[in-house]
Amino acid sequence: MDINTLKQEIEQLKIAKNKELSSGAKINSFNEDELLLKYTDLLTELRKDGVHRIEELNQQIVATKKNRMLEPAEKTSLIEGYKAEIEKAKTVATANKDEDAKYSKEAVAYSNALYKVYSKQVNKEENEKLVKIKNTYDSDCAKIASSFGKLLENIQNPEERAVKNTEYKSALFDAKKEYLSASDKCKDTKNQVSVDHVQMNRNLRNGKTKLSEDFAMGFKDYIYKFKLSKFLLDNGLYLAIAVFFIVCIIVAPISGNGTLFSLPNILTILEQSSTRMFYALGVAGLILLAGTDLSICRMVALGAVVTGLILHPGMNIVTFFGMGPWDFTAIPMIVRLLMALSLSVILCVAFSCFAGVFTAKLKIHPFISTLASQLIIYGLLFFGTSGTPVGSIDSNIKDLIGGRWILGVINGQLITFPKLIIPAVIAIIVAWFIWNKTTFGKNMYAVGGNSEAAAVSGISVFKVTMGVFIMAGIFYGCGAFLEAFKANASAGTGQGYELDAIAACVVGGISFNGGIGKIGGAVIGVIIFTSLTYCLTFLGIDTNLQFVFKGFIIIAAVALDSVKYLKRK
Repeated sequence: MDINTLKQEIEQLKIAKNKELSSGAKINSFNEDELLLKYTDLLTELRKDGVHRIEELNQQIVATKKNRMLEPAEKTSLIEGYKAEIEKAKTVATANKDEDAKYSKEAVAYSNALYKVYSKQVNKEENEKLVKIKNTYDSDCAKIASSFGKLLENIQNPEERAVKNTEYKSALFDAKKEYLSASDKCKDTKNQVSVDHVQMNRNLRNGKTKLSEDFAMGFKDYIYKFKLSKFLLDNGLYLAIAVFFIVCIIVAPISGNGTLFSLPNILTILEQSSTRMFYALGVAGLILLAGTDLSICRMVALGAVVTGLILHPGMNIVTFFGMGPWDFTAIPMIVRLLMALSLSVILCVAFSCFAGVFTAKLKIHPFISTLASQLIIYGLLFFGTSGTPVGSIDSNIKDLIGGRWILGVINGQLITFPKLIIPAVIAIIVAWFIWNKTTFGKNMYAVGGNSEAAAVSGISVFKVTMGVFIMAGIFYGCGAFLEAFKANASAGTGQGYELDAIAACVVGGISFNGGIGKIGGAVIGVIIFTSLTYCLTFLGIDTNLQFVFKGFIIIAAVALDSVKYLKRK
């Protein structure tokens, strides 16, 4: 249609439509509103030979590059032709830019005004329907109860009464099902108005989104889908833990233990979480594949011992399989750091791959393969070092990487920031990127959800499984390297860390059934478990009783995960 004609029709309709909106006249439809359709047609015409043509030509260029049927010279010729057309389209787009912006702004403003009136009408109509539906349902239930009540009064035979009771319950079930179906239709209608409004505005802005609209639609969609039972199933454990922490915060000063909820305590909890974050990020991938890893504690000891040996100031007191002791102080510190980190990662990756091969190739459950590698590492490490701690590392480098920055004095307290938090944050970002922004991450979810279906779709289950084991080994190696900056390492370092890491992932929502979970969940789980231990210690609770609290949290998390899994089935 001619652009000028559309402009004239829009100007004529604007006056009439604005009067309709202000008068409160009934609106029959949002998407089929005459003025909105005219705006859509006008904007389509303004963009047809400009921005839309540019998008179309760019898609053709991409398709041409991927087309293996074309010769290189032919591809080049076609692409050059498309680029020349793009330049022409850019000229048209520039010429229509001001008008496009003007009518787009007008159209969105009218769309918002129309939606405001139309949504009120629809909500009122659907709410009235909901009242009628509820009244009908109550009436039907009363009739069913009255009808079957009379029948049951005259039946003495127990078997006949049982049959009639079943029929009675079935009739009530059918009535409720019909009521819920009708109610959902009303809710769908109300929700669809909001969706149509946002989609219309995006179309009028040529696909551009608006944060406020996205937030409003997301909130309405959440309210629309909200069910208390599902909310409690998904978040009940977190709510219980939150209540526990609130109680601890209240009880701490009353019991004379001081203020629990303070900035120094929060930073200490984050510092204690920092190295454990690496172990949770590593095992999270294996749990996503419906597996686990029991060798984390020994990986930690292995990497920490190696790091301690290399970074020890002066001659080591430890010999390894009769070799040594060594003195690495003649080597520049930066080289020693790189040696320690590299060896820690390489050794952890090597043992992780050892377990991974048996799992990926022979389908041995990771519980067994990682248990075997745990025992092998422990035996080699304890026999090789005789269980002797390697001693502290160089104080200067310990302060450089594992120390704290002084932030200042607040309310009479010296506030320091733990440096170990920084590498933990970097690890979280890297893990999040791998899980969410790479093909490998998508394949992890596919293999974890259904390995057979993933294999049929062309995904190499072996490569993905080995990749997850290698990734886990890298995280363990980095975490073990940093662990040496916290304490004197020995063959017993990291005892029980595997259980904390696995439990943190499960509490964070990474399902043992595979294919479900997020990195954010593992992070939250680590912080929850570290905070739990810190709070109980702060309140003076016996260490042995702390295991009881952890045990209840773990069984509750796994039980909730199982219930959700059974519901999905």
